Amino acid sequence: MNTCVHIIGGGLAGSEAAWQIAEQGISVILHEMRPRRTTAAHHGEGLAELVCSNSFRSDDAQNNAVGLLHEEMRRMNSLIMRCGDATKVPAGSALAVDRDHFSDMVSTILKNHPLIEIERDCIDELPPADWSNVIIATGPLTSDGLSHAILGLTGEDSLAFFDAIAPIVYKDSINFDIAWFQSRYDKGEGADYINCPLDQAQYEAFIKALLEGEKTSFKEWEANTPYFEGCMPIEVMAERGHETLRFGPMKPVGLIDPRTGRQAHAVIQLRQDNKLGTLYNMVGFQTKLKYGAQTDIFRMIPGLEQARFARLGGLHRNTFINAPKLLDQSLRLKADPRLRFAGQITGVEGYIESAAIGLLAGRFAAAEAKGESISHPPMVTAFGALLAHITGGAHAESFQPMNVNFGLFPPLEGRIRKKERKPAMSERALLALEQWRQSTDSAA
Repeated sequence: MNTCVHIIGGGLAGSEAAWQIAEQGISVILHEMRPRRTTAAHHGEGLAELVCSNSFRSDDAQNNAVGLLHEEMRRMNSLIMRCGDATKVPAGSALAVDRDHFSDMVSTILKNHPLIEIERDCIDELPPADWSNVIIATGPLTSDGLSHAILGLTGEDSLAFFDAIAPIVYKDSINFDIAWFQSRYDKGEGADYINCPLDQAQYEAFIKALLEGEKTSFKEWEANTPYFEGCMPIEVMAERGHETLRFGPMKPVGLIDPRTGRQAHAVIQLRQDNKLGTLYNMVGFQTKLKYGAQTDIFRMIPGLEQARFARLGGLHRNTFINAPKLLDQSLRLKADPRLRFAGQITGVEGYIESAAIGLLAGRFAAAEAKGESISHPPMVTAFGALLAHITGGAHAESFQPMNVNFGLFPPLEGRIRKKERKPAMSERALLALEQWRQSTDSAA
């Protein structure tokens, strides 16, 4: 059985998916709308064009989850990593690339592959019914027509907006000598939130820092896309009045500090963000503060003095689906299983995360085309942790885009010293990846 796979979108995820499928002996048609239709973010018509930074971030496979994902992708014959390594430029411990040479190399390899056909067309609606195996990898700049078609199929709210993201904190970095578990008025399970209290002086200092903190500015192509009123950045709320936050996300009512037996002047709440319970998001703390300002200001909060952040807040134009609700474990849309999603539209952040989901989508699509069973990567790998997060590990009600980080991985068994945890997680991941790779290769 050799059914052609259609891929919509020639970015990092679509390019990686096309390569993986073709290398499995399945023909591919890769649909890319440029140059027939341009975008304000892209400058050329090459595949896998990097529209923002030229960095793939840390290449340290022992101590960084991104570096581990790099290594896993290399071991799975990743085109993106092959071209990234071949076009790298000096960047210390990070992997940065010459963006033009990188795109040219990806484009040339895909163009010359005998099983890949590149069509320059724009898909503005759901793919035709006779396309039985489709990957949608259109990223944050999905066309309006296709976005509306996806909305009609899934019944979800708007996809394109300024995505105001709240920071996420590693639970084990929170100071529980100050913070405590409690739900407002003890509702729900009674202890669903972590609470960090501020007295009046701390609140005043915090608001002052928010208002004075350095903010990000919109890119020209983002400037006309509004954010939702319900996703208003905290510093914008603070500008509306000194007490606005204290009557909004920092409302202390219904919460009693067990250290004092009294209600604090203001409280910041953190809500569990993944089923493993390793990550907590700062409720209502969407922000457009620059990263350096965020870490300084948020560590002013009692209980978060030594906070480590799995993700800092952000604000940018984005298009992504509520993947934990809409996708199955093989990245297929539950409402129409012939459609598989890959890349940033699935709710992953970052170049390499997008390419990694493209790699998995490509391998899943190829297995399906060959009539083989789909094998999913172990959750202890970076591949598996990222896939599990977007297909059910994250809570659908609060789902927001996420970079790969060790907080997504199952905890290690036994007592391991703090400085040895990341290398141990990486070693465990690469052993499991090798077993998975061998099993999938033998099955093929």
